[in-house]
Amino acid sequence: MGHREDRLLAFVMFGCAIAFVAQMPRLAREAHLTGQELNMLLGGALLGLVFMAPLALYAMSFVLHLLARVLGGQGEAYRSRLVLFWTLLASSPLLLLNGLVGGFIGPGPALNSVGLLWLAVVLWFWLSGMIEAYWTRT
Repeated sequence: MGHREDRLLAFVMFGCAIAFVAQMPRLAREAHLTGQELNMLLGGALLGLVFMAPLALYAMSFVLHLLARVLGGQGEAYRSRLVLFWTLLASSPLLLLNGLVGGFIGPGPALNSVGLLWLAVVLWFWLSGMIEAYWTRT
């Protein structure tokens, strides 16, 4: 279907919206235990994850594109954006699980294990995507 920036923007916005939803149980727990205002915590997470994170992810994808080119990869910056944004979407079920564990169980070995599993899945999706995008001849 060719290069479609609108699709990439939808990927990153939807991925960031899922990340915001994943933080809701943890933030509700934090507000209950510390007496903070839940709306303020949610507002900060909304600003950070839905409005600022996509900009940071676009910048990160450009840096990763430059790094791939320095390491001998052949590809356009579009591929780097596609891989990074798709990685966020593909790993979102574990991100949601991480938010649920953080909200219902709280800090501890369970939260650390789910977070480590999410990180491993992110690295696996991202590395395999970058290898396919930059070092596989099509």
